[in-house]
Amino acid sequence: MPDIDALIKQTPLVRELILLNEVNWFNPDTLPAKEGLPHVGLTRHEVEEAAARLQRFAPCLALAFPETAPAGGIIESPVVPIPTMQRALSRQAPLGGALWLKKDSHLPVSGSIKARGGLYEVLVHAEKLALEAGLLNLNDDYACLLSPAFRDFFGQYRIAVGSTGNLGLSIGIMGARLGFHVTVHMSADARQWKKDKLRAHGVEVKEYAQDYGVAVAHGRQAAEGDPRCFFIDDENSRTLFLGYAVAGLRLRQQFAGLGVRVDADHPLFVYLPCGVGGGPGGVAFGLKLAFGDHVHCFFAEPTHSPCMLLGMSTGLHDALSVQEIGIDNKTAADGLAVGRASGFVGRAMIGLTDGCYTLSDQTMYDLLRLLSDSENIQLEPSALAGMAGPQRICAAGEYQQQHQLGADQMANATHLVWATGGGMVPEAEMRAYLAQRARPA
Repeated sequence: MPDIDALIKQTPLVRELILLNEVNWFNPDTLPAKEGLPHVGLTRHEVEEAAARLQRFAPCLALAFPETAPAGGIIESPVVPIPTMQRALSRQAPLGGALWLKKDSHLPVSGSIKARGGLYEVLVHAEKLALEAGLLNLNDDYACLLSPAFRDFFGQYRIAVGSTGNLGLSIGIMGARLGFHVTVHMSADARQWKKDKLRAHGVEVKEYAQDYGVAVAHGRQAAEGDPRCFFIDDENSRTLFLGYAVAGLRLRQQFAGLGVRVDADHPLFVYLPCGVGGGPGGVAFGLKLAFGDHVHCFFAEPTHSPCMLLGMSTGLHDALSVQEIGIDNKTAADGLAVGRASGFVGRAMIGLTDGCYTLSDQTMYDLLRLLSDSENIQLEPSALAGMAGPQRICAAGEYQQQHQLGADQMANATHLVWATGGGMVPEAEMRAYLAQRARPA
């Protein structure tokens, strides 16, 4: 166990985490993009290769999931302005610039950001197996992968993953559609409707009374003894990371089409809900490739599961869990209920992340209800974690000075909240979210 007093002496913010207070941590060790990007260990070329692979699979996805057909099998989400929400928030505290929402919450197939990395890793694995078996060429129409012959081929193989919900949903649905036998090891935080949806797709769901870390450990252990079982490692997968990173390059194109400027005079601030770190880390990497020093990325976590903030601020990364400092890792934000951050992501992104912050479950519920009332957009609680960020950054004078952000730049800023999930939440579940009232003072 760590020496808590010594830890607090070294990093005083740890005391506030232990007290479950909402906190901001601004990274004192950020690097210029050209210096920070090489530390990731992945390149723009690899992200472009991932984008090209997704393009090859587009005919397969369009056939497998008809809802993707209008976009030609490309799984992408819109980015939309939310001015009514901005006005509602501004009544509480100043929020300059323009507020936008990236609706990964409404991505097809699984309704969350995990439809990026999760689907991508399944597709990489399927392509590798088919190419090695001589059943597929890179120039083929990948719609052939849905044929009975390929389903029989993939049916010889298994895929396993540990998940709090959304990653398992995307991997399970995609894997089962191709014919793989998929087992999702679900933590106690996972919502019942996600388990039910997976089972309806023919996915085996194993449930655990413990948290995410235990579910992952069981998934990894089950796969170790089976040479035909591929374990998707949310904590360390560079493939997942690359699948998420494609979003950053695509956002540049989306903003160009919308006339949104991102440059030295028009900075971009992006707020990413963070669990183990793969999704936000990969997206932030892609954003840094796309916009360089003009984009500022922040990770948002529940007060009960601040694993990335804890790891980055102390420099201990995955060597320290929130449970080891007395935090219970229990939150309504099921996708963010992770006690130990990815060491790969924490170390790779430490020079490219401007900071982290925490917010309470009640704050997430309040923001959820405010967004629904103001914009008629419904998200799951974890997807609102990013919505607390813009006002905090607008109020952070010292941070703005550190990054030489003047009043004019802040007035011209774009604040992008990454909505990571919620598009497929059942109506009854959403009504229960909206009914969560503020606690009495």
